[in-house]
Amino acid sequence: MANEAFNKLLDTGAVWRGRGAAQRAGRVEPSGWRVLDECTGGGWPRAALVELLSNGNQGLPLLLPALARLSRKSRWLAWVAPPHLPFAPGLAASGIDLQKVLLIREVDEQQRLWAAEQALKSGSCSVVLLWPQRLQVAQVRRLQLAAEQGDCLGVLFRRLRDTGQGSPAALRLKVTPSPLGLDVEVLKRRAGWGGQGCSVRLS
Repeated sequence: MANEAFNKLLDTGAVWRGRGAAQRAGRVEPSGWRVLDECTGGGWPRAALVELLSNGNQGLPLLLPALARLSRKSRWLAWVAPPHLPFAPGLAASGIDLQKVLLIREVDEQQRLWAAEQALKSGSCSVVLLWPQRLQVAQVRRLQLAAEQGDCLGVLFRRLRDTGQGSPAALRLKVTPSPLGLDVEVLKRRAGWGGQGCSVRLS
């Protein structure tokens, strides 16, 4: 009974497993933004989930330098159910190899979660981007475990209203627009504390 109660706490994100986090703390993918790397402890955590919480798709520019670098490697960049068709000329101008982009569209909520989980754990993708409509904590945990299994970076674009929901994601960032770019607040980070913030100048 005690084990069952503890596992339930893990599923809700209420328990932070410091030992496991410390073992993986050095595995990061530089974001390409010095100020963001300083704020997050080195960049995007590998083999883990990142949540970008905003009103819309505002966190995507933060990912472009890393996506460009990862597209020069052998694995896919999977986009699962983006709200809009990615603007290919813009991605190419950011240095992303379009031949490495795998686009999954026209799927319902259950199908997109299944597709994202399979892509994360397949070992064939370096990053999986997902735009879920709604998520339960247990579903986020499944995606986190899939990311660990496939040594893949998973990115969830979520709404600001989900900020108060517990999550097992390794990194949670609140992203809001600013006059020169984006303001980023760290809500949670692996092997460290949340509460840090920075401004990423995009222009």
